Amino acid sequence: MTLTSKTLLVLAALALAACNNPRAGGSFGGGGADGFGGPGGFNDGGISVGNLGDPNDPNSIAHFQQRIGDRVFFTVDSSSLNDEARSTLNGQARWLTSNPQYSIIIEGHADERGTREYNVALGERRANAVMQYLVSQGVSANRLRTVSYGKERPVEACAAQRCWDVNRRSVTTVSGVSS
Repeated sequence: MTLTSKTLLVLAALALAACNNPRAGGSFGGGGADGFGGPGGFNDGGISVGNLGDPNDPNSIAHFQQRIGDRVFFTVDSSSLNDEARSTLNGQARWLTSNPQYSIIIEGHADERGTREYNVALGERRANAVMQYLVSQGVSANRLRTVSYGKERPVEACAAQRCWDVNRRSVTTVSGVSS
């Protein structure tokens, strides 16, 4: 193998590693390439699947995800919160108020229909609607960050109503210990 071939192989491997979805492998971190690490307090705080805690412990991240709910859903082309979404967000706000040591990343998502640009903007509106609601419920804004993935991170990828319904969402991710 020539030096050029080896170099291209290493670069390809690095490029693939850079595309890694930090949530897919079970790591709930923000430190690194997605812009939530370093100064400002949004680091991963060592949070991984192995230390999410017991879902029966009301102060654990596992409880937040599994019992309270870490996501809300939206209708087509909308960033309006329905009653079910507000109910989930009320639970999130209570948990966040009781656990001020955590910072939060609110992800906005869209289904596959529409242009990339439109869906990124829609995801941003959805994440901002969730953030504004949590702030209105007493969660400090300096603990919250938003990011829009548009249609780039679907839960399910198919051209069917059931897929579109689960992909139109906002996910509240406990990203780590805030500073």
